[in-house]
Amino acid sequence: MKKILLSITIFLFITSCGIYRPTDARKVPVNANERVKKNMEEGRGFRISGLGKRGGDFMFSSANPLWRASMDKLSFAPLSVVDYGGGIIITDWFSDGDNNEEIKIAVRFLSNEIRSDAIKVMIHKKKCETFNNCKINQIENSTNNEIKLAILKTAAQLKKQDLVKTKEENSDVNLPKNF
Repeated sequence: MKKILLSITIFLFITSCGIYRPTDARKVPVNANERVKKNMEEGRGFRISGLGKRGGDFMFSSANPLWRASMDKLSFAPLSVVDYGGGIIITDWFSDGDNNEEIKIAVRFLSNEIRSDAIKVMIHKKKCETFNNCKINQIENSTNNEIKLAILKTAAQLKKQDLVKTKEENSDVNLPKNF
C-alpha cells in the first residue's frame, strides 16, 4: 500500500511540475537553430555563446580589448608586472640610449570599458649620477596622454574587429548602427 501511495505521489509531483508536456511535432521546428530562435523570441530561454566549442573563448585578458591594446602598445619595453586580476601593467626600467636616465611606464585599469577615464598611465623617470645615487620622479607631460590615446584608439579598433567577427560567426547578432 505504501509503494502504491508513494508511486502516485511521485507521479503527481512530476506531472504538476510541468516536466512532462506533450508537444505537437508540426509546431516545433526541426532545425535546432530555428528552435533556439523561436524559443528566444517567445522569451523561453537564453543562449550561452560558444558553449561546447573546442578551445572556446576564454573570458579573461584575451577577451578585453583595452587590455590587449595596452599589451600591444607597451610591447616595445620589457615588462616586469602584468597582472590582469589586479588590473595593472608595469614595464621594467628601460632607456633609449642615455645610460644615466631610464623610464618606467605603469598602466592601471580602472574600468573594462573603452573610455578616457578607464585607464591611468603613469611614467616614472630615474636619473642616476652614480650607481648608488639615483633620483626617481613621476613625470606628467604630454607623453602620458599620447600613450593613453594610442591605447584607447587601438582598443576601439580591436573591439570593432571583435564585433565584426562575432557578427560573422553568429548571424543573429545585431551590430550597433555606428559600426
